[in-house]
Amino acid sequence: MAKIFNYISESFTELTTNMTWSPWSEVQRKTIVVAVFAIILSLATWGVDSVFGEFLGVFYKWAKA
Repeated sequence: MAKIFNYISESFTELTTNMTWSPWSEVQRKTIVVAVFAIILSLATWGVDSVFGEFLGVFYKWAKA
């Protein structure tokens, strides 16, 4: 149990003293960029899926006839 506590304590110390963190404004800006690209990519995926769904529907109707 002492090893686990020591590991957590050392990890916390390293995170608070040895790490350099980005400024809050930069973090917010990058978060917005990531969110916008996630929305764009999800819309693109939805669009491609819809087009392929329609295409396969037409193809299966044609193949059935």
